[in-house]
Amino acid sequence: MAQAVYFESLLEQPLFRTYFFYVALLSLKMMLLSILTSAQRFKTKAFANAEDAQTYKLKPKVHEDVERVRRAHLNDLENIPIFFIVSLVYLTTNPSLFLASTLIQIFTVARFIHTFVYAVIVIPQPARALSWGTGYFITIYMAVCSLLHYL
Repeated sequence: MAQAVYFESLLEQPLFRTYFFYVALLSLKMMLLSILTSAQRFKTKAFANAEDAQTYKLKPKVHEDVERVRRAHLNDLENIPIFFIVSLVYLTTNPSLFLASTLIQIFTVARFIHTFVYAVIVIPQPARALSWGTGYFITIYMAVCSLLHYL
């Protein structure tokens, strides 16, 4: 009973509501990249597995457009879950509502931009590096602040 009350009070805090909203949004974005990969496979007829290609009387092959979406997805899988953990720990340090919310929002926008310039409409560097770096340095900032807080 006490745990349920604590969790409900946690959900009433604006910072945690912001965190949960953006975790859900980023999770959906990562899941949509799976669908985009599949769509690219059908568009280019580039199936990775023999049983999938055989259905269309094709041989398995690699296509750059499919691989680009897959690499964007892998990059999300390397960066976003770490952000989920680090930002949750950061929220326990009682940061400024404005700063923490802004960092979470900027991270989210940066990850959407990263996917867009990497997998949707390819834009030359440094667009991808800047969007990746923005999210990466926000995660580092939150991790360092958390370490210093709990030191």
